[in-house]
Amino acid sequence: MPTEAVYMDHAATTGVHPEVLEAMLPYLGPQYGNPSSAHQLGQAARRAVSDARERVAQVLNCGPSEIIFTSCGTESINLGIKGIVKAAGGTGHVITTAIEHHAVLHTVEQLEREGHEVSVLPVSSEGILDPEQVRATIRPNTRLISVMYANNEIGTIQPVRAVARIAHEAGIAFHTDSVQAAGALPLDVRDLGVTSLALSGHKFYAPKGVGIMYLREKTKIQTQQQGGGQEHGLRAGTENVPYIVGIAVALERADRRRKAYNAHCVELRDLLLDGLLRALPDSRVNGHRTERLPNNAHLSFRGVEAQAILMGLDLKNIYASSGSACVSASLEPSHVLTAIGVPREYIYGSLRLSVGEATTREHVGRVLSHLPSLVRRLQALSPVAAAS
Repeated sequence: MPTEAVYMDHAATTGVHPEVLEAMLPYLGPQYGNPSSAHQLGQAARRAVSDARERVAQVLNCGPSEIIFTSCGTESINLGIKGIVKAAGGTGHVITTAIEHHAVLHTVEQLEREGHEVSVLPVSSEGILDPEQVRATIRPNTRLISVMYANNEIGTIQPVRAVARIAHEAGIAFHTDSVQAAGALPLDVRDLGVTSLALSGHKFYAPKGVGIMYLREKTKIQTQQQGGGQEHGLRAGTENVPYIVGIAVALERADRRRKAYNAHCVELRDLLLDGLLRALPDSRVNGHRTERLPNNAHLSFRGVEAQAILMGLDLKNIYASSGSACVSASLEPSHVLTAIGVPREYIYGSLRLSVGEATTREHVGRVLSHLPSLVRRLQALSPVAAAS
């Protein structure tokens, strides 16, 4: 019989949970109405979207009118950043960090090409931003500060509440990419103090192709997608009813299970990290050892290349990644690892192992039984590792 697959790439995507799929199925079949239609079928769809909006708002502790459904986290990020900055007219100043997801960095680069000023702040060697750096960087024309809640590669959790307070005191909008945070960290937007927040369904057992943007009431924003008047007139396009229903159920479920999920993941994550560090003492953990997402184990191995490790694991039906799934095919070193100063002899041998709900101790044991010997074999062939 084929060996059971061990999926260690939950930071890249998760499967649709059966409870979520069950909620979606009616809207993939008989309840196929367009929410803009006046007849009964259309109005049933409209009620489903409204119900989903209220469910999401309950989890985020905000009003339903502050929830905008999008196609993904990237769209939510683009709408939040570009929309707020451009709504003020003219050009202004934006602050972000060097370890943001490319959805943020490429968006602010586009704003820079359009004449806006951008400050990209460094982080510590553990991947954490100093909020006082933000305070010191604010200018009279600063329009937006964008800091991710948790890093998608190394899992470090950022001090978003502290940054949000600084932004609020200065009268500046604060946006956070919370795509990796859902299901692991609290998403109470009042407590976080954010102006806008982005989520993506496929990170917490909803389908790919649906996202959420929270936008604080009365925040001025310029729409980025013209057409009909859907989503309070802020995001045109016929609503993806089954996926909207799915993401609401998934978010509720993730919030309900958060404490148990975190305990489960921390146990397995630490089992992984401790086991690998014992077996490969010259490896290094990237990011803060404890102030990190509960499911994220990110390590670098001296003198080897991640693609060779991933191929070797794949032959054993163990699935992982070298970092962000969005840039996994790139031959360039990760901008996140570069920003935290990972030495050159380690930076290309970086591996992200991310556990999930269905991960077991046996799965971790499979990784620990194959990965150390694989790395040692590759290091034996590496002139860099052999020279150490």
